[in-house]
Amino acid sequence: MSRSRGSFGQIIFADQSRIYNTSTIVGRIRVCGDHFTKNCYTKTILGIKKRKGGNVSSSFVRSTTKSGRRKGIRSSHADAAPCGQDAPEKDVGCKSRIVETSMPYADHDYSQRPPSLEEQLQEAQKTIACQEELLKLRKNRFFLERFQCDDRLIMFYTGFKDYITLMAVFMALQPTAESMLGWGQSLADQHIIRKGFEEQSPPLIDQFFLFLCHLRQGFLVQDLATRFNVSQATVSRICITWTNFLYCMLGSILVWPSREKVNELLPLSFKNTFPRTRVILDCTELHVKRATSKVLNSETYPYYKGTITFKSLVGISPYGELTFVSDLYMGSISDKEITQTSGILSLLEEGDEVMADKDFFIGDLLSPINVRLVTPAFSKSNRKLTPEEKLQTQEIARLRIHVERAIRRIKEYHIFDRTLPMTTLGSINQVWTVCALLTTFQGPLF
Repeated sequence: MSRSRGSFGQIIFADQSRIYNTSTIVGRIRVCGDHFTKNCYTKTILGIKKRKGGNVSSSFVRSTTKSGRRKGIRSSHADAAPCGQDAPEKDVGCKSRIVETSMPYADHDYSQRPPSLEEQLQEAQKTIACQEELLKLRKNRFFLERFQCDDRLIMFYTGFKDYITLMAVFMALQPTAESMLGWGQSLADQHIIRKGFEEQSPPLIDQFFLFLCHLRQGFLVQDLATRFNVSQATVSRICITWTNFLYCMLGSILVWPSREKVNELLPLSFKNTFPRTRVILDCTELHVKRATSKVLNSETYPYYKGTITFKSLVGISPYGELTFVSDLYMGSISDKEITQTSGILSLLEEGDEVMADKDFFIGDLLSPINVRLVTPAFSKSNRKLTPEEKLQTQEIARLRIHVERAIRRIKEYHIFDRTLPMTTLGSINQVWTVCALLTTFQGPLF
């Protein structure tokens, strides 16, 4: 049996099979209770065993050095009978080892003085400064909340006229957007996607903001990944997902107005000249890179343009709202073919008028459904225009110019500034339609 001094002056005795915790205090020393005789104890009224005063174990003797100085207290525990010999069934040996123990839980360290009020104030100031720094860094992130108080920047980055309109559109989309599947994600894969991959995506509102920045300013994938602190793969996934989502959601909104609504909102300039006008039509083109296939190049090459293009038909109401946008077709298609293929003829009603440019030769398509074509007059065989024809031509040109302004709104989404690669064929039609429908949230042209 050996001993060692633990924390708070505690002495611990241990052997190979039992650890004897101290139970009796002698002065400043704790010793094993087995080294006291039974006569040394008495019981209190409550039945608690208590040692009588003045009793010291004989197993401890004082030793001195040759110089006569007291060396300390030496235990003769190793020479005495093993502890617990009154319980032979234990058969505890005397070979022992030292076991260090400490208090398992220390509630307070009473030896340490509490911090002063000045120290507490300094610590509180440090915490406040740290929180202010975190708040500043959060506000400087390229997220939507950074620009919510600046409608000019909202218009610059998203194309929405103000923050309120943007949030109104998002709130309408949010219930469906929260349950939409990401690009390349099936129902079976939804439960096995890595949690870390989901967590690295921005919040839903900022995904919408990222996609709008991609369309409005034409930011490249690497640029957006740096701005939003995500991977380029995440940016690509977000853009493709929101393109298809908005194509379905916005495409389900009815933008073609009724005859009654057109008559109600018809401007005075149309009432005095062409009161039955239902739609103003024009075509526009997007430039794409030349393909390696000669057949594809011949289909996308319009001879009057001289470049490889895609073509779309756009229509607006007389009061300046976008009411029709067709899919993209190969650039070689004529205006007559695209009018016949796009499906706009099925939307017109008997007695309507369609205003278009003079090269829209669609009169034979409108005559069977009793719709009149209004185009500027042009001379044939050097015949001069009459004063009435000149006046009518000027009036049509003044009214028809609004459809070109609507097309310019769509092309202000700078994703169409650069020549589109042929690799975008899979999603360019959705992107074009989404950009056109997003312009309806800017309000009418006049």
